[in-house]
Amino acid sequence: MPYFEAPRSALLVNSLCGADANPRLRLIVDAVVRHLHAAIKETALTPEEWITAISFLTRTGQMCDDKRQEFILLSDVLGISMLVDALATQRGPGATENTVLGPFYVSDAPRHENGADIRLEKKGEATLIEGTVTDLSGQPISGANIEVWQADTDGFYDVQRPATIPEGNLRGQFTSSEQGGYHFVTAKPLHYSIPCDGPVGELLDGLARPAIRPAHIHFIVSAPGFERVTTHFFVDDCPYLQQDPVLGVKASLIAEFRRPACSHDSPEPGATQWAARCDFALSPK
Repeated sequence: MPYFEAPRSALLVNSLCGADANPRLRLIVDAVVRHLHAAIKETALTPEEWITAISFLTRTGQMCDDKRQEFILLSDVLGISMLVDALATQRGPGATENTVLGPFYVSDAPRHENGADIRLEKKGEATLIEGTVTDLSGQPISGANIEVWQADTDGFYDVQRPATIPEGNLRGQFTSSEQGGYHFVTAKPLHYSIPCDGPVGELLDGLARPAIRPAHIHFIVSAPGFERVTTHFFVDDCPYLQQDPVLGVKASLIAEFRRPACSHDSPEPGATQWAARCDFALSPK
């Protein structure tokens, strides 16, 4: 079949792969080509629409830099990030579930002692976050690394507004104690809009889809010999839990935020207005 025929277009493309092709790459590209060609035929895509799609992808790439990843955001809102992660992290019963990383993770966040207040601007309702890191049998894991980051009360991460938000605001790393515990003070998370000033925002607007992420705190928890957990904990009283634009909410990741707070002394004694437990159970590698 050396010449193009629309009914067998995908077959023709995939038949051009050579005998020495990487097997896994060939499998993935074969499936992508088949489904993409089928979608184009199903929708009778026009040349003008295809050029619009090419422009959309081009602009998505142009929005990416070391502080913002528009392609991750696109993957998130299409549910691809959650699906890929769900297929790759099917852990045992009781293990803390993963959810999306999000586009604003920064490595090498400031390291703090347990009990530190990571509100560099001291804005928002002071909230105690505490919990334990254990294995699946409930035994504490000492020395686990707990990375956290979240948006501020205006809905922005420090990397989004470096000129006005101090670097490291509402971001940090902690180490679990001998009993597996950790605790810190932060601002009570609030819901916020995902960035809508780029191609992904245009897509959501065209589809009349919501753009408000429910209130949450990001976590990455890791320890030698255990699988790393990349997840969020969501605020239980947030009205947007069932319409997350990146589909990141899981029932097990909704935390109860309660008053009064404090089982630990905070940097501002008596000032903590909320408290929540965020416990982690790690699967062995």
